[in-house]
Amino acid sequence: MKKHEWLIVLVPLLICWTLDRVTKIWANDLEGLISFGYLNFILHHNHGAMLGLFSDLPKVLRVVSLSTGGAFLLCIYVIIQYLLPIKSLILRSGLSILIGGILGNVADRIIWGYVVDFIVIGTPKLSSPAFNVADAVQWIGYAMIVFAIIKEGEILWPEKNSRRKYWVNPSFQIKYCFVLLGVGIGLTLISLVFSYTYLRVSISELVGGNAFLINKFISPYVITFLIISVGFCGILFTVGKIISHRIAGPLYAFERFLEDTLAGKNTNLKLRAGDEFKHLEDLSLEIKAQLLKMKEKTLEDIAKMEDNKIQS
Repeated sequence: MKKHEWLIVLVPLLICWTLDRVTKIWANDLEGLISFGYLNFILHHNHGAMLGLFSDLPKVLRVVSLSTGGAFLLCIYVIIQYLLPIKSLILRSGLSILIGGILGNVADRIIWGYVVDFIVIGTPKLSSPAFNVADAVQWIGYAMIVFAIIKEGEILWPEKNSRRKYWVNPSFQIKYCFVLLGVGIGLTLISLVFSYTYLRVSISELVGGNAFLINKFISPYVITFLIISVGFCGILFTVGKIISHRIAGPLYAFERFLEDTLAGKNTNLKLRAGDEFKHLEDLSLEIKAQLLKMKEKTLEDIAKMEDNKIQS
């Protein structure tokens, strides 16, 4: 994509995050209820996820895991934006709006340890749960993503695709995936050793040798870390599969093109959007042109030889 198109994609993320921060700073000064018909503003601290989910978990597990989960989703967002094979500004902007809303709530947990909700729609008898701007814009992002997938589904998942399998070169692709996975596991182990020992020593300094209190904080941390690490390694393997396919796929398609061309078939090389080695398409056209010239030259030579035989 071009630079101005990346601005169109990324600016909604910044706008959503900024708007959410400004409104929450304003909401922190709310005292009592402010009503405008069915629209009501009242300060509420949400210690869980969306609509209060997971609020019963221990604080150390709740705050750390939900905050880390937000950072995890940000990494996934960057990976998806990189790997998307089509421009699709609606889909990409929808992802930006969605992650902008998620990061708004993540910032709350990092700064305050809870999420600031202040919007309630309805009447005292029937009303919605308290939510905020970040929650609202997330649904806009979901709607844009669904709309783009429905509208552009044929581009994302074309029905006619000559390269139907993802493991076009299994030995290379599996090796590539496990190299990435190995790097991820190595980084995970380094992070685990550092953070576990640092956290355990710090807690021991605060509570002494109280094994019960140490385990109360350490156990949720280890469980959360392992869950996130498994997800991280799974994503790395998937990313390795996709990237290796973008490398091996064009080579596989080019080999088939050469085989078909040498067999006398009139075929064209057409790579997928997002494939590496796009220059192979131009190279294939040059090869076809050169082979056509050679064929014409051969036919001319044969024709001349036959003419010479007839004249002799």
